Amino acid sequence: MNHQESLTAYLAAFVGELVESGVTDVVVSPGSRSTPLALMMAEHPGLKLHIQIDERSAGFFALGIAKAQGKSVALLCTSGTAAANYFPAIVEANISRVPLIVLTADRPHELRDVGAPQAIDQIHLYGQHVKWFVEMALPEATDELIRYAQTVCARAIATSQMTPAGPVHLNLPFREPLLPKLDDPQVFEKNKRVKGPIKIVSGELTLSLEHFKRLAASWSEEAKGVIVCGPLDHPLFQEAVIKLAEKLQFPILADPLSQLRSGEHSQTQIIDTYDTFLRNQAVKEYLKPEIVIRFGAMPVSKALTIFLRENDDALHYVVDGGRGWRDPNAMTSEMLYCDEYILCQSVLSFIEDRHESAYFEQWVNLNELTKNQLSSVNDEIKLSEAKLFYQLSSLLPHGATVFVGNSMPIRDLDSFFHNNGKSLRIMANRGANGIDGIVSTALGAATVHQPLYLVLGDLTLFHDLNGLLASKMLEIPIRIILINNNGGGIFSFLPQAGLPKHFERLFGTPLNIDFKHAVQMFEGKYETIENWDHFSAVIKNDFDYPGLVVYEIPTERDANVNEHRKLWNDVSQEIEKWLKINQ
Repeated sequence: MNHQESLTAYLAAFVGELVESGVTDVVVSPGSRSTPLALMMAEHPGLKLHIQIDERSAGFFALGIAKAQGKSVALLCTSGTAAANYFPAIVEANISRVPLIVLTADRPHELRDVGAPQAIDQIHLYGQHVKWFVEMALPEATDELIRYAQTVCARAIATSQMTPAGPVHLNLPFREPLLPKLDDPQVFEKNKRVKGPIKIVSGELTLSLEHFKRLAASWSEEAKGVIVCGPLDHPLFQEAVIKLAEKLQFPILADPLSQLRSGEHSQTQIIDTYDTFLRNQAVKEYLKPEIVIRFGAMPVSKALTIFLRENDDALHYVVDGGRGWRDPNAMTSEMLYCDEYILCQSVLSFIEDRHESAYFEQWVNLNELTKNQLSSVNDEIKLSEAKLFYQLSSLLPHGATVFVGNSMPIRDLDSFFHNNGKSLRIMANRGANGIDGIVSTALGAATVHQPLYLVLGDLTLFHDLNGLLASKMLEIPIRIILINNNGGGIFSFLPQAGLPKHFERLFGTPLNIDFKHAVQMFEGKYETIENWDHFSAVIKNDFDYPGLVVYEIPTERDANVNEHRKLWNDVSQEIEKWLKINQ
């Protein structure tokens, strides 16, 4: 068998196993050394190829698809710095527990470290940011190497999806010539395993029955308990944790990425304005818990994180079905490695209903008081970042997906996006919390979820402008709400804002960019919002718009800071009055 035939058989076996193991989507960045694998993937009818020219954007695009699907997505590029451009997305996937199969083509061993072009050291290129690395063998068509290609492929996909999910990296060296044989319609059938695809079975993480009983007894003893739900996307978890909270009569402090603030489920236990009222010291003393049960990643709210840290005398239980260590405050009393849904369901049967709780009512009353005060933002006539997030749930259609940029947008979502029944899915990149790749990630998610609205700031859009190309090339509809305050708005809330001498140059970083021209370059529609009536009208008119549309909401950084501080101050004053009456 000659080189071309060996190359074809080896890669057909690999690609066939990719599909047999459940992969349906591949993001490909064009290049030379990856030619044989790209062509074989294009030949397989079971794969959907997404062509992304820029590797940095491609990495985040694949991340978005995988986040939305909840299963492994493959990512292919050529050798050299192309592979290095995947790094930011791989870091995010690792921390966010998103399964990616990173396939980097490489020079064969004899062309490494000898000055050959487009050759860098790709061995363990991503270090500890991937779950598994394999330097693949050079293609051969022997029975042993065919089985090897299939086995590594199956292991890679299973490893990426096992808890905690994450990226794996396969480095594939290829010798020239790089063209496989594409004239055999049965190429993917020839080396199929007689016994069927390789099955790798992994059980769900659970605890003993006795441990569930002990937890139920411990949690039932305490009246002053809170359940904290950070970012977590588990299809069965929401209903289970609500039932647990109802039995214990504990409030659920629900991060917007917990998927608990929106939907048709009961929201009686859900507290959604804690980020505002936990800024008040008197409230924090009033609400001191005896027990904290936390699910999911760390919440967005800094005020909540500080509240948890200050209550070091409380018992802190962290439930993590991904077997990580999400405890930056070093407060954990007991780390519970158990599937979140299984734990809630298992503990429920050993807990008797608690029909009332004065402590729970305190949380509910403060939540309602705060919500009433924050509603004043809806009276704001000028375009306002706070009002935008306050109105999101009423403006967007039922079942829409909202992807939120980091920095100020995700924090404003936390503060002003309140409980609603619209089943809005909320997504964000909260692993490394970077502003890079947000556009590309959202577009990847938009291949799965429609309609999708991306809300982000001007610096975030600038960081990933080339990501807009995917909307044009792949015909992906997306609606982008651009908050343009001409710089980094979050820095105005930080201590360095008090040092005006260097603030604008180092932190404010005004861009002074007219994004309209960039959007038009990608054949998008651009609308500068003039007032709230205008915004409401265009949003509703564009529910079914088939392409890229950007709504720019111009705001002022200083005015935004003043508005937030006034709202926090007004809430604090009302809380002080309430506490004098109720303590």
